[in-house]
Amino acid sequence: MLNGIIGRKLGMTQIYTEKGKAEAVTLVQAGPCTVVQVKSTDSDGYNAAQLGYGTAKHVTKAVKGHCKNLGEFEVLKEIRLDSVEDVTVGDKIDVSSFEIGELVKITGTSKGRGHAGVVKRHGFAGGPKTHGQSDRHRAPGSIGSCATPGRVLKGRRMAGHMGCAKVTLRNVEIMKVDTKNNIFMVKGPVPGADGGLVTIAKMGGKK
Repeated sequence: MLNGIIGRKLGMTQIYTEKGKAEAVTLVQAGPCTVVQVKSTDSDGYNAAQLGYGTAKHVTKAVKGHCKNLGEFEVLKEIRLDSVEDVTVGDKIDVSSFEIGELVKITGTSKGRGHAGVVKRHGFAGGPKTHGQSDRHRAPGSIGSCATPGRVLKGRRMAGHMGCAKVTLRNVEIMKVDTKNNIFMVKGPVPGADGGLVTIAKMGGKK
């Protein structure tokens, strides 16, 4: 059985629960997705289904042949499965397979922040503003030891590329499901910018 779907983050808003409490939610437009390929342990060493999502403006002949005339998809992603017995090429999946209160795992790409310093990237405090230190407010400070080991150890937190990384949130609750527009609302934030692609997979539980 398919337990995942590909979608696109639309943005955030808030809704009111039955008890009148305001909850911040993220709108995700998910599916419909089409099963393009089924992989099994016998042929590929693992069970998975490759899903196609969106409509591409142009695809190569190789991709078009791989999709077996099912459509020209913008995105092709694999969803790991425990079993592929009930999954066949051409199957469709949309938000109707998800329920309110269900817990899901959402994976996306975080916003890119470019090259950032240690204060922004790691939350360093920086140096003091007094005692003659006019240019050390956001500096990292000492990064290595003395003669031993005589080098900077691997893993030292320093300035560098920030964001644009794969981020996964687990146990995210589905608050509302709109089957007409293929949109559901999940509690709290979702990784990435508005319009970014996300993958949603069931966790196998309810709130």
